[in-house]
Amino acid sequence: MICEAAADFAEALPDGGVLLGLDLGTKTIGTATCDAGWRFATNGKTLGRGKWTRDKTILAELIKQRGVKGIVLGLPRNMDGTEGPRAQASRAFARNCSDAFGLPVLLWDERWSTQSAEAALVGQDVSRAKRAKTIDSHAAAVILQGAIDRLAGGVI
Repeated sequence: MICEAAADFAEALPDGGVLLGLDLGTKTIGTATCDAGWRFATNGKTLGRGKWTRDKTILAELIKQRGVKGIVLGLPRNMDGTEGPRAQASRAFARNCSDAFGLPVLLWDERWSTQSAEAALVGQDVSRAKRAKTIDSHAAAVILQGAIDRLAGGVI
């Protein structure tokens, strides 16, 4: 099940549960998870992105380890709200995840997520080299936190 509305996603998960946030790039996948009560998102690892079969294996292990009940995937829209090739790639990835893992997937508008993550890392005085290695996982946490704030806060 692929959702674009938080209400539909929340309905698919009436008991909550750990969520996996993903920031899909062309070369990497940033990961983050949240607690079962949908309060705090924590950045995870930045994974090298490969062919779907390889990515599926890595994500399946992460889903199993953390007991993930749903996936929040960043949807890269243009600033005017239109969608380009990267958004279509994210939609295809969402379909693959939904089919492979049997979990609900929420497509979440990720505009400004990378900039927000970058600003937070700069504010923590993280070096440019370290920022480059971790920016995608921090962006995944920003995406996931935005989604769980909406889900848990009831502002759907």
